Amino acid sequence: MASSGTFIDDGAFKTPKNARVKSCVSSGGTPVTIPASPFMKKLGCGTGVNVYLMNRMGKLNGSPWAVKKINTKCATKQLAVYQKRLNEEAEVLKGIDHPNIVGFRAFTTAKDGSKCLAMEYGGEQSLNDLIEKRKEDGLKAFPAANIEKVALHVARGLQYLHSEKKLLHGDMKSCNVVIMGDFETVKICDVGVSLQLDENMRVSDPKAEYIGTEPWKPKEALEEEGQITDKADIFAYGLTLWEMMTLAMPHLEMLDDDDDEEEVDDDSMEEEGFDEDAYYQKLGTRPVLDFEALGSSYQRTVELFYLCTNEDPKMRPSAAQVVQALESNAQLDKTSSEVIVID
Repeated sequence: MASSGTFIDDGAFKTPKNARVKSCVSSGGTPVTIPASPFMKKLGCGTGVNVYLMNRMGKLNGSPWAVKKINTKCATKQLAVYQKRLNEEAEVLKGIDHPNIVGFRAFTTAKDGSKCLAMEYGGEQSLNDLIEKRKEDGLKAFPAANIEKVALHVARGLQYLHSEKKLLHGDMKSCNVVIMGDFETVKICDVGVSLQLDENMRVSDPKAEYIGTEPWKPKEALEEEGQITDKADIFAYGLTLWEMMTLAMPHLEMLDDDDDEEEVDDDSMEEEGFDEDAYYQKLGTRPVLDFEALGSSYQRTVELFYLCTNEDPKMRPSAAQVVQALESNAQLDKTSSEVIVID
């Protein structure tokens, strides 16, 4: 987009000095400004929203923020829904403070009337981005150590949400995990469809709708009278680990069958080869995993995947139990790697 502004090169993207901005107040009460969308780097998009990288330059030259902004091209009826959802996400995020969950920074309304939620920048790449890149590079499963690190950090975030905040994330998947650097930090994002839990870890409002994303939904979320508990997140968490081991999307692995075939133009692709009935029959079940192809170093991750994806939610571990097991494993690894020298 053309602009008469003077550009400052910050090494990642360029921002015009005189870009029109909207003032708001951060969580700490400090006035901040949110640049117009064309002057921020787009990180990704979701249903009804776009996410941008906002570099904060000025006196404090603070750390960058991720800004989630309503897509104003949405239909009027949908726009109201997305604005309500983003407002609810901002309210939820304000009360969250955990190193494995992206933090709240500011909430305001842009000049075009769209809502803007500024959050901690947890990393330019989602776990899903890394999965796709690894697949494009012709690689196989992530190293077991990387998967176990993601498993532990995400489980810690879920334990905090479930036990301390009494919240169900409601949409666990690789897209909602952001990674900084070489797995230096791992954070859960997108709490926009979270649901309140009661003391028994059940969704407290009987009218509340579990949104989720279809391939990651547990069986109870697909049943009309299914009881949603914290274990719904655990099922989706297990499938997130499966994604890292298979580099595929749950129950849609059949779409990768033609990878070795002659390249076909996307516009010519048809749905005729997709078995919709088989797909819907698989939803809520544990997808196939070739353990032998992975090797023995993945044994603990495979066992965790099997436990978390049990169709009976009562048979799945809680996030706290997962954390305890993974921390014990990490401690055992540390102890066994120590070299004892005897004089």
